[in-house]
Amino acid sequence: MKAQVGFSQRIRLEWLDYTAQLVIEGHSRKEIKARLEELLKKHLSVGRDFPTIGNREKAIVILLKIWSSPPESLVEFRNDGLKLLQAVSPELRLAVHWGMTMAVYPFVAAVAEIVGRLLLLQGSVARAQVLRRLCEQLGERETVTRAAQRVIRCFVDWGVLQDTPRKGVYQSGPVREIEDERLAAWLVEATLIARGVTLYPLDQLVASPALFPFRLRNITPWAIEENGRLTVQRQGGDKDMVVAERRR
Repeated sequence: MKAQVGFSQRIRLEWLDYTAQLVIEGHSRKEIKARLEELLKKHLSVGRDFPTIGNREKAIVILLKIWSSPPESLVEFRNDGLKLLQAVSPELRLAVHWGMTMAVYPFVAAVAEIVGRLLLLQGSVARAQVLRRLCEQLGERETVTRAAQRVIRCFVDWGVLQDTPRKGVYQSGPVREIEDERLAAWLVEATLIARGVTLYPLDQLVASPALFPFRLRNITPWAIEENGRLTVQRQGGDKDMVVAERRR
């Protein structure tokens, strides 16, 4: 999994929704940036002295990279995500934002995977545990710790984690059932992208701790292969492996 941080601000779901909707409506990156500057004016500070970058600018960069101008290798994946946003029920829009955010910012997936593993093991998760394990993986840097804290707060804001009476300790929010096989297959692809690999066992992707807010149903090799970017190969007689096309 890639170690770049990048995602360093608390991002609200409604901001992701707003950005994606502007892309769907066909607005240019310049137009979307101007709209976001207006939207976030009341919420986030701006850098006062060049070359200081304020929280508002950082949030706009994140939002644009997720939905307006992702890496070229993810444009087709993003386009499918936009179609899903228009097709799924309102309560499942989070799953689409989750998948796109993981694919563009694997750091978020790294935090989610640690959180998911700890929830599975002990039913709750302490912020200190997440930070310790993340620093073991990526190195003990202030940027890692600070960004991870903001990602965790995003998870709380998005309802996938809930505060408990103990400060800095969280429990899982409601788990959402994903029965739409197109969405489930797209989330499998998002998890594969976030891991930075092109080959991985299907059952481990479906049950990935990074997808802890969701439970994937109706996922078959045929559904996986429908988007044209993934294939499923049988190995060892009984092991389905998901294979992704190599991204430039």
